[in-house]
Amino acid sequence: MLLPSKKDLKIALEVFAVFQWTLSAFLIIFTVISVNIYLVLFTSYWPVTVLLLSWLAFDWKTPQRGGRRIDCVRRWCIWKQYCDYFPLKLLKTHDISPNHNYILACHPHGVLSHSCFGHFATDTSGFSKIFPGITPHILTLGAFFWVPFLREYIMTSGACSVSQASMDFLLTHKGKGNMLIVVAGGLAECSYSLPGSTTLFLKKRTGFVRVALHHGVPLIPAYAFGETDLYNQHVFTPGGLVNLFQKWVQRMTHIYPCAFYGRGLTENSWGLLPFARPVTTVVGKPLPLPKIENPSEETVARYHALYIDALRQLFDQHKTQYGVSEDQELVIV
Repeated sequence: MLLPSKKDLKIALEVFAVFQWTLSAFLIIFTVISVNIYLVLFTSYWPVTVLLLSWLAFDWKTPQRGGRRIDCVRRWCIWKQYCDYFPLKLLKTHDISPNHNYILACHPHGVLSHSCFGHFATDTSGFSKIFPGITPHILTLGAFFWVPFLREYIMTSGACSVSQASMDFLLTHKGKGNMLIVVAGGLAECSYSLPGSTTLFLKKRTGFVRVALHHGVPLIPAYAFGETDLYNQHVFTPGGLVNLFQKWVQRMTHIYPCAFYGRGLTENSWGLLPFARPVTTVVGKPLPLPKIENPSEETVARYHALYIDALRQLFDQHKTQYGVSEDQELVIV
């Protein structure tokens, strides 16, 4: 009987690591909702649901107050397999002093922000060695913290809400050496996530600049080369029925329901797993900002333009190393 080789086992573990990450949120949400509906409607164990909701109400503000990071979970070996699947690589261009706090804006969002999760929500891609003394706090949608068990699972990674209250707390109550990770384009950028695309939804995204000015913390640009190549996406005819439905959903929920697809459990099959393609996240030089308690719109716009210039410079300096042609530009919409 032929036994699988070490290489085959390694590939299988990597596929499983990505598979469980992609589906774990959906499975937890479905399980929690289904079980609690069953308990309330068909059993006498409804107090369990009451207890869960009571805990949710009592613990509601934790994602806005630093979360509940568990470092041993961030170092799970399954996350190493996750990072090796693509593989993911983190590259710094300048040293980051642990004597300050920072806001790092990561681009592009892609479909599921795989590189951002691998580098900043786990400690298996080398973040703590590359940036010693820096504590990353990945910020995500507050809706992820509405479901019991899912919120606890997400918070173990150090994730917090992307609300202004959360950012203010992290920059004022957690000492120095904190790095807030925001994916500035958000879910609205998913529609631009096509192979080879270098389009960013950033022109109207000024909130992170305003917060940085309010606290006087440097902004750090970061670009993940290869993030948009992890999935293909079917683009529907502009103005067609499906496209109008997508835009309606985006207006109502701020979520763009893109029709993305990748590979299946085997290499040449179709499915919703990302393609195993390398992604390198290049972290740029901190851009110092003055502390302005209540910056005007003009001030925010000026420093937002300076940030975009720094991001363009970072992109242009490294693009040819990672498969982007010399004449391809960064497009800001």
